[in-house]
Amino acid sequence: MASVTFLVISAAAPLTAVAGGVPIAMLLGNGSGVAAGFTIVTAILLLFSAGYVAMARHISNAGAFYAFTAQGLGGRMGGAASMIAILSYNAMQVGVMGLLGAAASQTFGQFGLTLPWWCWSLVAITLVGILGYRQVDLSVKILMVLVLLEYLVVLLIDVAIFVKGGDSGLSLAPFTPHEFMSGSPFIGILFCFAAFIGFEATTIFSEEARDPKKTVPRATYLSVIMIGVFYLLTSWLMANGAGIDKLVPTLQALPDPTTFLFDLAGRYIGGPIGTIMSILFVTSLFAGVLAFHNGAARYKYVVGREGILPDSVGVTHLRFQSPHIGSLIQTAIAFIVIGIFAVFGLDPVLQLFTLMTQLGTLGILGLMAITSFAIMRFFARNGGLGEGILSTKILPAIAGGIMAFLFVIIFAKFGEMTGTTGIAGVALPSSVVVIAAIGYYLGVKLERRDPVRFARMGSART
Repeated sequence: MASVTFLVISAAAPLTAVAGGVPIAMLLGNGSGVAAGFTIVTAILLLFSAGYVAMARHISNAGAFYAFTAQGLGGRMGGAASMIAILSYNAMQVGVMGLLGAAASQTFGQFGLTLPWWCWSLVAITLVGILGYRQVDLSVKILMVLVLLEYLVVLLIDVAIFVKGGDSGLSLAPFTPHEFMSGSPFIGILFCFAAFIGFEATTIFSEEARDPKKTVPRATYLSVIMIGVFYLLTSWLMANGAGIDKLVPTLQALPDPTTFLFDLAGRYIGGPIGTIMSILFVTSLFAGVLAFHNGAARYKYVVGREGILPDSVGVTHLRFQSPHIGSLIQTAIAFIVIGIFAVFGLDPVLQLFTLMTQLGTLGILGLMAITSFAIMRFFARNGGLGEGILSTKILPAIAGGIMAFLFVIIFAKFGEMTGTTGIAGVALPSSVVVIAAIGYYLGVKLERRDPVRFARMGSART
């Protein structure tokens, strides 16, 4: 269970979210109300997890959202879900790769190693490709060290702010409805969901777990709670560290909002903490990219194995037993996208990171809504399979309804939320719908070509 949990919280990339996502959420969203946003999102994901882990006890498949959707709503919808998942994980990995390149360029530039951001991104893609090509255990060993160091440095800052009482005393105002509804709360919610992306990987690795019926439920709940408590407490202390009333003006005055946590570290701890954090920020991004790479590669493998993508994608390496073809495809896509952004001189943070990660978040949010309804349908059709009505009907209905509502609102306001104007503000969110339609069509083709294989889509693999 520990290995699966570490893979999941590494995808959440703790330092990446706290240093990169939280300050931007506070600046563009609802200020100190982001702490309340994390509380709400944690509660929503715990509701979702009830049905999710109940389903996982009966379906052990590395396809996660895809597998559950196929088993609940049929192969055609399963095809749609698989393509949304692939798009979302690709977008998340490539987006974070842009921020990684920018952070590495700035960090190592301090030591005289000056290279453009895209050089660092290409180096990272190569390393991630090598690790992704090999078995999961190698990735786990690396991620465990990096994630522990991330948590340690952020917790040190948290403790320092708490002990010193923040800027003007510790206030619970960030958790009030007034603060949550200030500014643009939906932008804050979007960033909060983004910080959790990857928690669903407990089922992606279910086929590699020793006892998935016990490991997956425990790892899922533990991951959501650990990630949620960590983020809501840290964002609360960050707001208090700057001062509730001073928070947004402080962020507006910074040339780069992602330096906010570093400034707090210097203010409340001092010494070499800033340099240490800058290095860990890069490794945090690397850990997140590696986890997203593993997730995307496994989705490609499963979808290839089950006939939506070509059969050649759905094979594992003879020695490493890894989804090596999916990994190679993922590496090639990353190289191409980074190359395009480099050639056209586009911004790796404000354009590549912001747009791609929020697109990925939108896709995953939609997938979770679909999965919730698929869970309800699966258990209704199979007589509950010994699971309680709470986890098979009531909680999935509540979670699915909430996430469907949020998906529609964020889809409609995507351009406004991300600052994307013109056709791009419409085309990016629409790509989720377009890729879903393509996946649905591929499901129809498989049904016509091989009805027996179509009927087995998303079934348990043991």
